[in-house]
Amino acid sequence: MTQNSPPLVLPPGLARAIATLQDKDLHRLDDTVTRLHTVNGRLWDTEDRVRGALLSATQVADCKREIDQLNAERNTLAERADEVLGSLADAGRADAPLHTETLASVVDRLSVLTLRIWHSERAAARDELARRRVPALHGQREELCAALDALVSDVVAGRRRLPVPARFKLYGRDDAVPAEIKPSRHLRRVLAFGGLSECGKSTSAEFVQRTCGAQRLKIGFLLRQAAHREGLADPYALSARRQAELLLGELNRFADAHVDTRLFTIESVHDDASIAELKQLMGDTLQIVYLDASFAVRVERSGTPAQAVAAKDEIKMSRGAHQVAALADHVIDNTGSIAALRARLRHIAAPPAATALRVATPYGLGLPAAIASATADFTDAVRAYGPGVRLAALTGGPGEGSWIAGWSDLDLLVIAEHETIGQVHEALEKYGTALGGAASLGPTLVTPGELIARRLTPRLAFVLHQLQQGSPVLHAAPDLELPTISRDDLAFAAVRELPQVILTMRRLRAHAGPTALRQLYKHLVLACRLLLREHNQWESGPDRILASASRMPGLPALSVPSLAEIASAWRDGEAELVLKPVCAAVDQFLAWYAAQLAA
Repeated sequence: MTQNSPPLVLPPGLARAIATLQDKDLHRLDDTVTRLHTVNGRLWDTEDRVRGALLSATQVADCKREIDQLNAERNTLAERADEVLGSLADAGRADAPLHTETLASVVDRLSVLTLRIWHSERAAARDELARRRVPALHGQREELCAALDALVSDVVAGRRRLPVPARFKLYGRDDAVPAEIKPSRHLRRVLAFGGLSECGKSTSAEFVQRTCGAQRLKIGFLLRQAAHREGLADPYALSARRQAELLLGELNRFADAHVDTRLFTIESVHDDASIAELKQLMGDTLQIVYLDASFAVRVERSGTPAQAVAAKDEIKMSRGAHQVAALADHVIDNTGSIAALRARLRHIAAPPAATALRVATPYGLGLPAAIASATADFTDAVRAYGPGVRLAALTGGPGEGSWIAGWSDLDLLVIAEHETIGQVHEALEKYGTALGGAASLGPTLVTPGELIARRLTPRLAFVLHQLQQGSPVLHAAPDLELPTISRDDLAFAAVRELPQVILTMRRLRAHAGPTALRQLYKHLVLACRLLLREHNQWESGPDRILASASRMPGLPALSVPSLAEIASAWRDGEAELVLKPVCAAVDQFLAWYAAQLAA
């Protein structure tokens, strides 16, 4: 708005009614009305410009186009204000007389009248006619404010109904169809969230953005960008097909500018016709997600009166928002827990994939005969449980070929349905008995649902990545689906896991007797491994990991005996012989790490 233009002051009755709104709606209304008043000021200035100067035909056309665009924005903002103001109405009087205009229409007129008074007062010093008009204009404003307050009182009390606020203006209408548009090769996947008021659309999009690295976009923003780019004032006045083409064009531009982004989300889908057209243009690249919840649940979650939610629903349903469910690729019943919602969203945003795993017998893993035999018996037992057990694998040393008797644990991963876990416990008990003291068994039991929902520890994510890279498994169901774990996923996991490893290493170092050697050494190796992952280095085997970490900038060479030497000393009860160099290496690493993070 023009510098020093007057603020819009609402009449007291309306201000008191607005004050009863929830904070979210109050802030939304304040922003919308402020923007509406600003747009009216810009309209006034642009109309003055086109009337008051000697302009070329091209300049006049530009001003007319700007006026169309501002009028379109003015009507959109008025509709948006009515979505909130409509919640003030008492929905219980369906037989109340219908008023001729909405509350936002009156507020819009009050905005224009405020500007007229201000401009007239500025002109009064040099224009006698303007000076004589000023008192009459103030009188008009007083009458309009009184009428608005009276209308608000009647609406709140249910003595008068308001009309549907949709204006259906046709500013800048242009239904010309451009050349056929197709998704960019960089536009890999798009999730479009739809649903009625307070159903969880924004919450869901935010979760996908935070956990899956999605680029989150608003449909209204995309359409306004496209309209501005093509000189269209009101994209909502275009046909559904044309809107879809504009949306796809903007998505393509974003994808081409962010080629590393693999997932986009758009919200909120309130128009069934345009999203159907967009689906036709994009195919499976676009996945429509409809969030469904009962009216009672949505009212409870919103913390607003039922009539406020109902008023918002009415606006959205007038545009076809409820019809989106019939078009959706995924309909989520969002009446349950947040854990259930997030599990579904993870499944949709990062779907599991069939994984070709390498199956090996225990005898091919380099294990001692007694351990291999006990492992084979366990594998036969869980395989006999049928489809309830989806996978069994020894992880870590056996898969990497670095398992050492008397030093290494047997880390076991079992993926099984929850109903089968009891049987797995029985098999594990027999397995542990058969092992005797030959090895310590460390089982990890996880359900397929937990994996697909990506409820993964960093360690479990690394194990899944190793299996997908070819580490052997003992048993795998033929139709097994696993979440795809990329190196980027592991790098992010390393950032989360390393602080805990450092804290544990310091605790172990504080009590570094011979019995702590094994844990202290393993945490040093793990810390170095995680640090290397952050630097996109993917070494395996403790000796190679420590050697590579020693080449990190500023980190002194870690003079640690080889794994074979340390394991031999541990087995022979001579841990003191290797404890000192391991502690020295731990001290070097911790001092270097602290220096890297110093302010």
